[in-house]
Amino acid sequence: MENTKTSPPLPIPTDLLALVGTPYRVIDLPALCGDALTRFPVVLRLLMENAARNMRGVERDTAIAALFAWLDTRSSEAEIAFQPGRVLMHDTTSTPALVDIAAMRDALAEAGVDPTVLNPGLPVDVSIDHSLAVEAFARPDAPALNLAHEIRRNAERYTFLRWAATELRGVRIHPPGTGIMHTINLEQLATVVTTQVRGGETWLVPDMMIGTDSHTPMINGIGVLGWGVGGLEAQTVMFGMPTQQRIPDVIGVYLTGAMQPGTLATDLALTVTQRLRAIGVSGEFVEFYGPGVTTLSAGERAVVANMAPEYGATTGFFPVDSRTLDYLHDTGRSPARLAMIEAYMRRVGLWFDPQAEPVYTRQLHIDLNTVGMHVAGPRRPQDLIGYADVPQALAAVGFVPTAALPGEDDVGDIMPRHPIAIAAITSCTNTSDPGLLIAAGLVARKARAFGLKVPAWVKTSLGPGSPAAASYLHRAGLDEDLSAVGFDIVGYGCTTCIGNAGPLPDVIRQAMSQGHIHPVAMLSGNRNFPGRIHPELDLGFLMSPPLVVAYALAGDAERQLRDEPIQFTPAGRPVTLQDLWPSREEVAAALAQALDPADFRRDFEIASRNPQWHALTAPDGPRFPWNPASTALRRPPFAAATEGSLLGVYTAYPLLVLGDDVTTDHISPASAIPPDSEVADFLVSRGENRHDLNVFASRRGNWEVMMRAAFYSKSLRNLLVPDAPVGCTLHAPTGTTAPIWKVAQTYHDAGDAVVLLAGERYGTGSSRDWAAKGQRLLGIRAVLAVSIERIHRSNLIGMGILPLRLPAGVTPDTLAIRPGDRIEIDADTTPLTVRGQIPVRILRIDESIESLLCTAAVETQLELELLRAGGVIPSILQQTIARNAQVLPASP
Repeated sequence: MENTKTSPPLPIPTDLLALVGTPYRVIDLPALCGDALTRFPVVLRLLMENAARNMRGVERDTAIAALFAWLDTRSSEAEIAFQPGRVLMHDTTSTPALVDIAAMRDALAEAGVDPTVLNPGLPVDVSIDHSLAVEAFARPDAPALNLAHEIRRNAERYTFLRWAATELRGVRIHPPGTGIMHTINLEQLATVVTTQVRGGETWLVPDMMIGTDSHTPMINGIGVLGWGVGGLEAQTVMFGMPTQQRIPDVIGVYLTGAMQPGTLATDLALTVTQRLRAIGVSGEFVEFYGPGVTTLSAGERAVVANMAPEYGATTGFFPVDSRTLDYLHDTGRSPARLAMIEAYMRRVGLWFDPQAEPVYTRQLHIDLNTVGMHVAGPRRPQDLIGYADVPQALAAVGFVPTAALPGEDDVGDIMPRHPIAIAAITSCTNTSDPGLLIAAGLVARKARAFGLKVPAWVKTSLGPGSPAAASYLHRAGLDEDLSAVGFDIVGYGCTTCIGNAGPLPDVIRQAMSQGHIHPVAMLSGNRNFPGRIHPELDLGFLMSPPLVVAYALAGDAERQLRDEPIQFTPAGRPVTLQDLWPSREEVAAALAQALDPADFRRDFEIASRNPQWHALTAPDGPRFPWNPASTALRRPPFAAATEGSLLGVYTAYPLLVLGDDVTTDHISPASAIPPDSEVADFLVSRGENRHDLNVFASRRGNWEVMMRAAFYSKSLRNLLVPDAPVGCTLHAPTGTTAPIWKVAQTYHDAGDAVVLLAGERYGTGSSRDWAAKGQRLLGIRAVLAVSIERIHRSNLIGMGILPLRLPAGVTPDTLAIRPGDRIEIDADTTPLTVRGQIPVRILRIDESIESLLCTAAVETQLELELLRAGGVIPSILQQTIARNAQVLPASP
């Protein structure tokens, strides 16, 4: 809305930039900022441009003044509105978001409002990449077999997505097989600079976006400002509201030197993750600068940028330079596009200068010369170790077999106590850069020449982010080498990285059940939390794709690859990692042979014609016809205008008391649904096959399933009742232990409120809105934690749940909550303020009382408004109903 104050807004300088005879209007940042321009981090220059172009009146002037003030304080409490140009989602975040929209259309129709008025106001791209599971592997027809399984299991959900693409304006679905969302973003969607028609003129503007996945910052690697948000925050943006945020602190990572022979982008990404986590990054923007940046290709930069959520940042930004243009050329962008990008970026002061030293809130120096070959694990991505130190890390686990394996087993070798059960080249993080896949292929080529084979207990897989990978690996002749050691392509999607690893080899499962082994996963993914990769695996190491191949060949996670042979040839010659590792020159030569810019557009278009996808028949009509018997799609009860605020003054029982590092995988799992779980029982009672239940993520359109799945994790420890079965908690008034959702229902029926307590880094991991929706369905009114990760905090607010930070020094351990203790919270709607103090009292069962002063983890006025409305969905519905009060015409 235009500002109505009498003071006139300050003029925003613009200019005309002529390209091939066509004039384009631009925000003139050099004129707006003057000599201060080069002092700004590039990410703040981009926010300045966005505010100048999209905000209005005094609000715009205030935001720009606050950005200038940031230069003096290097921090700010001021809010700024960010208006992205597009939204990117994947199938398991888009499904619940689009289910919400379908249900909201029902609510509008029931309120007498035309449901077709509800449409996204921004382009929304949806990639179907999170549902591909590794069923078939180590065989050439694996992609076709796995795709057939995927379509069969998800046909109902995919039919719904096809309905959404037809009935909701601006929604575009990229079918299964087209790749991973962040790779698609890099190779197909990102324009870096785009055009807008405003006031009859064509403008050039930076490509800026948000995505409903925490690894959205991968696009920062080519200079596009974008970051991950929860699905609920994305819904606010879709429907016309900017995303309000505090002007961010910006950490500058100063890079010098160059990567040494043998080290890869993965090693740098893991090093950055460890170094930034060590200084306590939590939601800040990170920007890379200095002369070392120019030594990194855009593909290598994207690997580092992708890991932003692992190092705790909102962004991991690399500005645009000639390396960016090289990448855009190599992926098929036109010369005219490249010329436009360079001309615009140079004109408005966004082109990278390796000698510049902008002002940053904090700075960190990394000498690229010192980066070595690393892995991260065995349980967190920030736990960096040298690749030679894996045996020591496993020794610290302290696994002692119940008995030795009984001699030679049916795979012809004696299985080690820490066998590699899964070796997966997976994830957008490490398969979007062709150089990393080429390096893996060269390791496979050399291993094949030595006659090496992967032990039969290792499940191998290659799941690239782009269908173009098949073309360039084939052109380099590396596809046959990878196949020879078991790394056939299994499909184009997230696969093992997101927990869709498929079943473990039978020999592994059998030895595990007998206590003989403690198996390990080796993957080129971005997260290795216990149970993330596979529900039965709690040990995993992150590493580069070529190192995955080397460990797969070793078969033993305790093999010390620096000094011990990986394997012996059939003739008895020891083969070491040094024998297999490619030089930079070998990788560069293979890349030159492999890459053809035409591959990327052509292979994507071929994959988009997926006949199995287009054979699905979707219903028509503005309202989706829900099937009450469906186990995949149900109208959620919280998609209603009448859902009220959870704020107020109340006394609550703790539903769960949790420790540190509770991830969104713990809160709302995405891996395979265990056949012996409460969720499985529910699905079987509705006609499903207990042994073909698919993954949790495939059921995110069914609120009844997801409510029962909340906090279902074997590695989650509930301090309220530590010995409770998986997915259970205590009902304090009766002393009964039961499934969490049943206990929550018992509290609700009795009129008792519930809250949740947690330690540090609550909600780290994927931007999973069901991690918040599940808590709303369980009746949780507030989450009290030592710290809450950024995206999960936003999602909690999006569901109307109040996030509270415990006072310094107070943790769930120090509080020592006992069964029967209650928590009184004074969160009345009127005095609640941004980062305000909230009185909390612990009412002990022995009648003693402890008082605390918690901090509302609320960052903006918009978040306050959402809490008062009861969340994003009630807020959107209330506003839409108010704007569209016309009654629907009577049915004929």
